[in-house]
Amino acid sequence: MPLTIYPGNINDRHLAQAVEIVRKGGVIVIPTDTVYALACDIHATPAIERIARMKQVKPGKANFSFICQDLSNISEFTRPFNTEIFRLMKSVLPGPFTFILNANSNVPAIFKSNKKTIGIRVPDNTIARALVRELGHPVMVTSVHDDDELVEYTTDPHAIEERLGDQVDLVIDGGNSELTPSTVIDCTGNEPVVIREGKGTLPTL
Repeated sequence: MPLTIYPGNINDRHLAQAVEIVRKGGVIVIPTDTVYALACDIHATPAIERIARMKQVKPGKANFSFICQDLSNISEFTRPFNTEIFRLMKSVLPGPFTFILNANSNVPAIFKSNKKTIGIRVPDNTIARALVRELGHPVMVTSVHDDDELVEYTTDPHAIEERLGDQVDLVIDGGNSELTPSTVIDCTGNEPVVIREGKGTLPTL
């Protein structure tokens, strides 16, 4: 059975249970403000490799993202970016956006074999951000579904449990999600560029 955590009234004991699984190198399924996501500790190489096998990709080539608690986490893992991009992020986060930024040397080596960028998320979901807060650093995430295969079961945590329960250590039930993914914005150049339209709508670009 999925572990129920209510976004508006988080059970500390249930949250601690999820955090402990992640801290010990487990793979869990968490709610976000868009679709459900596979998640693990960014420093747990075996867990990252496990998720990569589930997604049938190589870790260094995969489009994995970090969920941060807030904007203060972001500079730990990215190269400096301009004021315009910071203001844009500040205006829409927490929210359903993935910002692609240039990675710095603090990003674990497994993510950097062929890529020098990292996706950053600060979702408008209290469960995901509480998990990061209690863990003490970001978690790595990737959507439960494939980007080109938005299937209905991925909106229902009980259906996810039926499909993936033998491949993950925990599914968190934070309520039904939706099929719309995050809006992806490439911020590796001088100007932010939307490279995937999703749930998030930018004020102006």
